[in-house]
Amino acid sequence: MKIFQPKLFDLRKGYNGKSAVSDIVAGIIVAIIALPLSIALAIASGVSPEKGLYTAIVAGFVISFLGGSKVNISGPTAAFATIVAGIVAVYGTSGLVVATIMAGLMLILMGVFKFGTLIKYIPYTITTGFTAGIAVTIVVGQIKDFMEITFPNGTHAVETTEKLGAIFSNASTFNPYALLIGGIGLLILIVWPKISKKIPGSLIAVIVSVIVVKVFDVKVNTIGDLYQISSSLPSFEVPAISFGMIKELLPSAFTIAILAGIESLLSCVVSDNMIGDRHNSNTELIAQGAGNIMSGLFGGIPATGAIARTAANVKNGGRSPISGIVHALVLLLILVVLMPYAAWIPMPTIAAILFMVAYNMSEWRQFVKICKTAPKSDIAVLVITFVLTVVFDLVVAIEFGLLAAACLFVKRMVDVTHIRPWTRADENNSRDDGRLKKVPEYTEVFEIDGPMFFANSDMLSSIPLKDGVKVIILRMRNIPSLDVSALRAISSVYDLCCKKQIRVLFSHVNEQPMSVMKKAGFIEKVGEDAFLPNIDAALYKAEEII
Repeated sequence: MKIFQPKLFDLRKGYNGKSAVSDIVAGIIVAIIALPLSIALAIASGVSPEKGLYTAIVAGFVISFLGGSKVNISGPTAAFATIVAGIVAVYGTSGLVVATIMAGLMLILMGVFKFGTLIKYIPYTITTGFTAGIAVTIVVGQIKDFMEITFPNGTHAVETTEKLGAIFSNASTFNPYALLIGGIGLLILIVWPKISKKIPGSLIAVIVSVIVVKVFDVKVNTIGDLYQISSSLPSFEVPAISFGMIKELLPSAFTIAILAGIESLLSCVVSDNMIGDRHNSNTELIAQGAGNIMSGLFGGIPATGAIARTAANVKNGGRSPISGIVHALVLLLILVVLMPYAAWIPMPTIAAILFMVAYNMSEWRQFVKICKTAPKSDIAVLVITFVLTVVFDLVVAIEFGLLAAACLFVKRMVDVTHIRPWTRADENNSRDDGRLKKVPEYTEVFEIDGPMFFANSDMLSSIPLKDGVKVIILRMRNIPSLDVSALRAISSVYDLCCKKQIRVLFSHVNEQPMSVMKKAGFIEKVGEDAFLPNIDAALYKAEEII
């Protein structure tokens, strides 16, 4: 499969007018779904509402045009809200643009170097942990607008714990009308899917809440009260970039790139199962990178594949990248024509929409299931990643989670690796395939099970070199892999045996270990005749030596 092969360029001759109509209808419906979500996610990210639409338009168009999936719909998602808000709070929108472009470049490099298949190997406990953590931070961040709590001037509430403290300290200032409007919106979002799945509940909640606020003159904050709404087209602007800014934003950009890669490829897998297709993961990463670079240059925020919007696209007939392109163009039309009316949307309704987004992304059932059924080490990684995401930030959580998962993996590999000496019994020993094998006199056989690498290479030093032994056979059929640290340990054992005039034979060395030994010159050092294809040949060779 080619590294870069956009699905749009592979549209077959079978694509006809009927297919086009189906894609156009699906694109329009997805745009209607994306409208309130894009605005809400922009606000949750600490930027102005139109930047959410800029992202869905620019990144959505580019990724659909260049992407490796037929039906993936991209735009702003809740996964980025916390980290984007943190970047904006510290570095401003210019810092966010730089981080978004850097993340885009990283994604392109991931695709070029074929990392598309590697991202999916990030442990499920880590993705579940930080996803649940992001959901909690979104909920905490929206309580203020849902209840219209007033913070005193100068209140520093950037981190989730700081926001909670400020909410509790100023809870008495809440606006009961805001709570009422937010409650109505939340009720609609919960009930509406049971009535109709064709029209998104978020759109109904927005329309109803706007009507209630306007008709009854309810005193609550609207988007127009807090933000200056712009219906202008996104403009191209290159940010001021310095080496110092790049250095400081590098961890955040890496986190954005990893999140974008994980979520977009997960969205592709989900859509593949729905339409019976197979996406090109590396092409998708390159497209996501290009989409994020363009989003940053046109004033947007980070983007990735949105699972819910992609599923809605498929369910409404989308079967090619045309539907994603139409979705972007319809949002562009809405931006120009209807964006001024977004100023009427009550902030408690936006908060209610984000509450539902957080609930749907939290995967709390999977979180509970892991806590009930998984090994304690996996539960520890899950809970610690979750806590770090909430208490500190996503960068710290992912870094620690990956480190902890790697350490646990190393420990498990060490635990399953053993060196077993064959025991003698009247000159007969270990059973192999139902046969008893005779070991020649003055010969010892050691069977090694499991991968040999830096963490367990010291096991080889435990091989006893008894007096009178003339031949040692290392049976290596169960060693799937070998690294340079383990090879060095084997070489040390070999050197020690040479000093004691003990011959070392190697039985059934697998392809990867043999390749490492050959490249390092170990085979040349020992001699090819010391490597036997199986234990029978090794025992026969030992008997010849004796």
